Amino acid sequence: MPRLPKLAIIVSSTRATRFADKPTAWFSGLASQRTDAEFEVVDLRDFPMPFFDEVASNLYAPSQNEVAQRWQKKLTEFDGYIFITAEYNHAPTGVLKNAMDYAYPEWNKKPAAFVGYGSVGAARAIEQLRMIAVELQMAPTRTSVNIQGADFFAVWQQGKDLAELTHLLPSVNTLLDEVVWWANALNAAREA
Repeated sequence: MPRLPKLAIIVSSTRATRFADKPTAWFSGLASQRTDAEFEVVDLRDFPMPFFDEVASNLYAPSQNEVAQRWQKKLTEFDGYIFITAEYNHAPTGVLKNAMDYAYPEWNKKPAAFVGYGSVGAARAIEQLRMIAVELQMAPTRTSVNIQGADFFAVWQQGKDLAELTHLLPSVNTLLDEVVWWANALNAAREA
């Protein structure tokens, strides 16, 4: 029997007042109910890297920054990644883009999936992240989870619980099915 894929749930906002903790707890709680993969929350707050200032990508030269080295080592533990992302000015967070730039071979040939939140469910940020993922030789999934508009504001400002938003569950389940399938397929391909 093949081993279970290990998937990182990456929290991509580091702001003191971030909303990210709510969708991360909700999504990781749902993911942890599955028996076909292992999940671990990885918080970018634990990897405070400076703006990318290495001589080159770690594909070409080892990173000198110790936090970046620790980040790269952490990423190698995983078979795929699920990004919990906000949208700032129609784009992903700067800290997430920076963290993605600090690694290269660690991302290669692994799936990427996205859970976004904000007025349009971070749809524009997710589209940019998909392009970045392709450049990093990742396989982005088709399905994303978008916590948008009234749902986002109901949770953020009115105290509604994400667990009440049961209409998001089909997207959550499809995203998880896709990322686990891709993790298994790409694991087999990398091992071959």
